Amino acid sequence: MLTLLWFVITLGILIAVHEYGHYRVALACGIKVLKFSIGFGKPLYTWRLKNKDTEFSIGMLPLGGYVKMLDEREAPVDPAERHLAFNTQPLRSRAAVVAAGPLANLLLAVVLYSVVNWSGLQEPKAVLASPVPASLAERAGVRAGDIVEQAAFDGEELETVDSFEDLRWRLTQGALHGRDLQLVLGQEGRVSTRTVVLPLSQFDAAEADAQLFRAIGITGPWTRPVMGQVVAGGAAQKAGLQAGDEVMRINNTVIVDGQQLREVIRSSAAPASLPGSAKATPSQQWQLTRGGRPLELQVTPDIVKEGGVSVARIGAYVGAPPEFVTVRYGPLQGLWKGAVKTWEVSALTLKMMGRMLIGESSLKNLSGPLTIADYAGKSASMGWTSYLVFLALVSVSLGVLNLLPLPILDGGHLMYYLWEWITGRGVSDAWMDRLQRGGVAILLGMMCIALFNDVARLVG
Repeated sequence: MLTLLWFVITLGILIAVHEYGHYRVALACGIKVLKFSIGFGKPLYTWRLKNKDTEFSIGMLPLGGYVKMLDEREAPVDPAERHLAFNTQPLRSRAAVVAAGPLANLLLAVVLYSVVNWSGLQEPKAVLASPVPASLAERAGVRAGDIVEQAAFDGEELETVDSFEDLRWRLTQGALHGRDLQLVLGQEGRVSTRTVVLPLSQFDAAEADAQLFRAIGITGPWTRPVMGQVVAGGAAQKAGLQAGDEVMRINNTVIVDGQQLREVIRSSAAPASLPGSAKATPSQQWQLTRGGRPLELQVTPDIVKEGGVSVARIGAYVGAPPEFVTVRYGPLQGLWKGAVKTWEVSALTLKMMGRMLIGESSLKNLSGPLTIADYAGKSASMGWTSYLVFLALVSVSLGVLNLLPLPILDGGHLMYYLWEWITGRGVSDAWMDRLQRGGVAILLGMMCIALFNDVARLVG
């Protein structure tokens, strides 16, 4: 129920901001606004502001909204009010009104990111775990415990890396845009630093998924190799492992952090055991400490199927929580970083949409209302700053989506105005009807794919 509530709140905020952008610019251009509605269908509540012509309402279905303006194409207009009609306005005014909705969503994202920057966000410290074996990071010389102090793409100045999430975002951009990333690394208690270069330009990445980060070799921050919650009936419980046990060695391999421990467990599936999911790996000799005292246990991981590949699992949370830092900025720096973040997310969203259109990226990246509802509830439960970050991300997506040149969206209307500006005449009614029908069909197709992806994620 809370998930549904936060979903409605999320949509309500995004729709209200989008339509308010249309509304305010329409009034600024001298256009009479008849109705401002959040949601469709039967109005649940309506009201008017004092000395205002606009009727405000909240509809039954919170899946959109609209601003209805005086327009001769929709209903007869009193000659005395013709100068207030939308269709009689100059081209620049009509374009400004249409563009104001998506731009309002992008402006909202800037404000939300800025608020988070000012208030501070708890994020994992940029301390690297053991790189994945044979990965890009391992070949570059990354070691467990390295602290990422600065980073820069080729040709740019070094910038401070504030957290592991900051680093992950840079890795994502580098891999998707094909840009090498330079890292300045330090170690706890040492003054000296060293520089490594991750040649991310060698990737032809279509999406930033778990497989991409495994190929890069940086999948998470450094954590102590400590056992967390143990699942009842799993291999860990059967072997006698307990929460709080710190693993020192598995067979002849010295364990230095949680990431390495996960990799050693994962890769212990013997090739002969690949068929089937109910088999087990050979027994392993684990050396650990419990309450400061050394202990040895025999552990036999189970083999499970994961993405068509057999991997070993022990049925326990592996690795202690990482060290967190509070990332906070001053007024101007926080605002600037909020604007930069909005720009970068917008560019990345547009790039991913373009790749999906030409088939370079999977349509599985499309998300619909079920995924949005799920993430709205989860982010809200993690705290208000996490929810604001989520809200900003969805607001950027909504703004970028509405600027796409699809006839039924704001971007489509801007394309009509571009045609009118170039040719000196508007799009004919016949062509307008054809384009609108095509836009509806494309949008419905995208919605169906997104809903299918939502269901597949929830079921899977």
